[in-house]
Amino acid sequence: MKPIGKALCATGIVAGLLAFFWKDPFNPESLSGARVLLTGASAGIGEQMAYHYARFGAEIVLTARREAVLQKVVEKCLMLGAKKVFYIPADMSSPLEPEKVVQFAVQKLATRCVRPSALTVRPCGGTKDKNYPLLSPHHVFWVLGGLDYLVLNHIGATRFQIWAGDVEYTRWLMQVNFFSYVALATAALPTLEQNKGSLVVVSSLTGKIPTPFTTSYSATKFALDGFFSSLRHELMMQKRNVSITLCILGLIDTDSALENTRGKVHLTASPAPEAALAIIQGAATRVQEVFYPWWLQYVCYLWVLSPYDRDGVLQSYYNYSSP
Repeated sequence: MKPIGKALCATGIVAGLLAFFWKDPFNPESLSGARVLLTGASAGIGEQMAYHYARFGAEIVLTARREAVLQKVVEKCLMLGAKKVFYIPADMSSPLEPEKVVQFAVQKLATRCVRPSALTVRPCGGTKDKNYPLLSPHHVFWVLGGLDYLVLNHIGATRFQIWAGDVEYTRWLMQVNFFSYVALATAALPTLEQNKGSLVVVSSLTGKIPTPFTTSYSATKFALDGFFSSLRHELMMQKRNVSITLCILGLIDTDSALENTRGKVHLTASPAPEAALAIIQGAATRVQEVFYPWWLQYVCYLWVLSPYDRDGVLQSYYNYSSP
């Protein structure tokens, strides 16, 4: 058996054992009342995440470019059980939009209802007893909140084609897919730290493995991986309790992805609702990386371990005819 075949067999055995013994630590109740700012929420994976958060009883602020579509998503979220839903239209190609969106979300989700057991500061007029016996668990208080989750999911229009030399488009896409993520995260970090929150970055397999027809898009995703993985180290070193979950997705059956890849790839798309749920579960359990489908993690391992066989195998999944 060739080395790559042995590696595939070993990977399959390990994956099977992990799947058999693994227990899901996700607790859906942990998202009841959670305050979430979700970008790219008008369609695709973002729309499906909005519906999942609504079913879990979260308080949500949604943003995307298309206001009319956002309004429809808001209506469905309310029907599904969201405690609160707000929306703000925003175009992330503008450097001014990210801070405005975060400010809007923090203001709209600025208070929440808690019981004394959840308070982390001594209430006014309390006793010296550390258990505060004067405060009944039946009492309810309003305290300052902010954000528990910042979910960065938006992307600019993607060209799935051979590189044609359009540098201006690449600059624009970097603003939408990368710089706006950095700006949103920077604006939200203080409130996330205050609430021991989570920063969720939706990326792609093309941010781990460079693939054909994705030059500009892949560049933005590699940038996300580099920046937020480095930021995670820095937050841990500073003992700042903000988790960063990087989500590595394969081909998902959103309308835009299917339209871009039609006739160009020999791959089966995975369902967007399941991808959305995997992201939410990974964020709630504060894992560093989410791979969906799950086996993409082993594809990334093989990519590193098999440098001599990998290019031909990868290219065989893409349809290219020389002009």
